[in-house]
Amino acid sequence: MRWSSFYHTASRVFHEYPSLSKSVVICTVISGGGLVAYSDAGPAQSDQNRKKKVVVLGTGWAGTSFLKSMKNSSYDIHVVSPRNYFAFTPLLPSVTCGTVEARSIVEPIRTISRKSGANIQFSEAECYKIDPKNNKVYCHAAQNKKLGGLEDFSIDYDYLIIAMGARPNTFNTPVEDGLRIRREVINLFERASLPSLPVEEKKKLLSFVIVGGGPTGVEFAAELHDFVHEDLHKLYPSLVEHVKIILLEAGDHILNMFDKRITEFAEKKFKRDGIDVRLGSMVVKVGENEITAKERGTGQVVSIPHGMVVWSTGVGARPEILEFMKQIGQVNRRALVTDEWLRVEGCDNIYALGDCATINQRKVMEDIAVIFSKADKNNSGRLDLKEFHHVVDDIIERYPQVDIYLKKNQMKDMATLLNQSQETSAMVDIEYFKEALSKVDSQMKNLPATAQVAAQQGTYLADCFNRMELCERYPEGPLRFRGTGRHRFRPFRYKHFGQFAPLGGEQTAAQLPGDWISIGHSTQWLWYSIYTSKLVSWRTRALVVSDWTRRFIFGRDSSQI
Repeated sequence: MRWSSFYHTASRVFHEYPSLSKSVVICTVISGGGLVAYSDAGPAQSDQNRKKKVVVLGTGWAGTSFLKSMKNSSYDIHVVSPRNYFAFTPLLPSVTCGTVEARSIVEPIRTISRKSGANIQFSEAECYKIDPKNNKVYCHAAQNKKLGGLEDFSIDYDYLIIAMGARPNTFNTPVEDGLRIRREVINLFERASLPSLPVEEKKKLLSFVIVGGGPTGVEFAAELHDFVHEDLHKLYPSLVEHVKIILLEAGDHILNMFDKRITEFAEKKFKRDGIDVRLGSMVVKVGENEITAKERGTGQVVSIPHGMVVWSTGVGARPEILEFMKQIGQVNRRALVTDEWLRVEGCDNIYALGDCATINQRKVMEDIAVIFSKADKNNSGRLDLKEFHHVVDDIIERYPQVDIYLKKNQMKDMATLLNQSQETSAMVDIEYFKEALSKVDSQMKNLPATAQVAAQQGTYLADCFNRMELCERYPEGPLRFRGTGRHRFRPFRYKHFGQFAPLGGEQTAAQLPGDWISIGHSTQWLWYSIYTSKLVSWRTRALVVSDWTRRFIFGRDSSQI
């Protein structure tokens, strides 16, 4: 009774004096060796102490790079994606022909999340609507999951990161497509081997048409050629002579984003290998049994019978992204427009990165007057080089096209640029300033939709979130030319590390920084080394290397499993 009375008294005190709500009274009962404790949870956790909710849509290169680099545990992160894995897409062409197994290039998102230092929750679902006014995303479970009407749900967010990629074409990113292509190639050979089929039907079945002469299309053509002539010719010796690989490219050259030397080497090698490269061919129709293309030079429309068509000519915006763009007034755009900090224009707490977004780099000439005013400390209307030096670093950081222009024209610094516009005076006014920088904006280019860009954006944004509180107190970005103070963060800057184009026959072409061009067998080993190092985990590295070793020793697998 005595302890019961004490309990009721203490309970009344705590309720009457909320300031004591976090106190805990612990009494030890000697005779029983027991423990009596009281604790009042008090009111709900204040907004000030509540963890901010970050919702990430997508588990591609951008989303996964963000998750891997996120180390700040002060956020609750919720990932939503219809696929519960990350796929190393540069090796997908190898999956289509059995050089690498599909499971070797994927890593479960939950495994990646577990290794991160952040609080990450994953839901295998697809976002179908974004509500920026109420900070909600609406999702439904993957199509093959039936939960009795409980498939749909919504998630509130403080920050939203859209990394959903683009709408996949016939051949782009899903691992399932790579496996489907591999099975279909074998299926076509099996059908063509039937003794009842006439020769013309065999030729049609074994006619493979690849649309698009970019890196993906070229690599798939090379992989398919090697698969046929290194492995399938042993199993189907009578069919190899009927195989035809056709590569259709609407432009003047394949690999037109590479150096001219690589383009010429690739075209000559494909000609030697018997791959039919048709330049200036624009596809106008794809049918079940034939593909129709228009020759740009002659205007002639030709029909090509095929057994399989692989499309690798780019991507388009996803329907849910297009709907979201309408909500925020971004109409007639191919992708979500962001600023240099990857923040969606018109939305302060929504970021977009990867293939679904494009950066709207601000032009120097749009801000030329405020830049001049910021540098002109004494408001004299004229600017000497000493005054200009105070803002030159901020200009180059805020407007990267300035640095590109200086390097392209072999100018040492901004002072050289100004002196070239007015050599006779150390002072410049606004008109001379405009003239000096008038051609700088011509260097602006959109970033390509590549894995390299998406991965760097994900890492950059994670670094911003990791240091959000610190940079709020101590901003590190460039000057706000249209305001006061500095931007919180430095803007995103893409650094190009080069690109590869495997050409088959254990030969690869590489264009690396510094205009270094490398082509041949040694470059293939460089490709092996770099791609191994870029794989997401030691598990996938071990699996891919073992797949390559198996292929060297035993060849590629031709089963339809």
